[in-house]
Amino acid sequence: MGVVAVTGSAGGIGGAIRRRIEAEGQRVIGVDVRDAEVIADLSSRAGRAATIAAVGEQCEGPLDGLVVAAGIGGSTSAPASSVARINYFGAADLLVGLRDRLVGGELGAAVAIASNSATAMPVNDPTLVDCCLAGDEEGAAKAAESMDGEAVYAHSKLALARKVRRLAVEWAPGLRINAVAPGPVLTPLTEAALQHPVTGDLIRAFPIPLDRWGEKDEIANAAWFLLSRESSWSTGIVLFADGGTDALLNPDRL
Repeated sequence: MGVVAVTGSAGGIGGAIRRRIEAEGQRVIGVDVRDAEVIADLSSRAGRAATIAAVGEQCEGPLDGLVVAAGIGGSTSAPASSVARINYFGAADLLVGLRDRLVGGELGAAVAIASNSATAMPVNDPTLVDCCLAGDEEGAAKAAESMDGEAVYAHSKLALARKVRRLAVEWAPGLRINAVAPGPVLTPLTEAALQHPVTGDLIRAFPIPLDRWGEKDEIANAAWFLLSRESSWSTGIVLFADGGTDALLNPDRL
């Protein structure tokens, strides 16, 4: 039996990913603020360091895989700086911090949960993205406080997708890392956003060529594919599981 760590394991998409991995006979070390093997605070450097150590204590040998799915919404979370701290640094720091634990693992792979909002929203000011990729957490937090929460969400997820592609080159040839970029999926996070007086209508109007929202299990299937040996020659991929929205909005981006 392999061992896979999953952050956000008590949430909607993270919980579905946990169940999908367990269905493949793997043991999951869940990481979340509640109902998990590792109770974590990913909003601070100290909390992330404690999380990395706690995951190591839960796993006697190497980690076989890692999924960083923890995240918070842009319109339902305050302050906006927390969105950048958790969605980008909470994911990136765990990917880097647990990288050595993946060496020698059965799968030797990691998956990050990004978002198709990263390419659906224009980046007129790249300050937040640049600060994230430079590892400047305080600079990113300062930039976030001057932005709309949904923009912070999109920019932090864009930075995460770019970080994955950079890590793919750094980790090769021994390890693989990819990302899934979901479109709208009905989760507790999305349900809260739907109640927002502005964001709710924007989400409902989001264009989806396949004419429906995604299911949590569909995102979990995509994550497992990228984690498993079925994608053994794939690294640095950002897989859009979004019903065709990215293709609609960015038909010439390739």
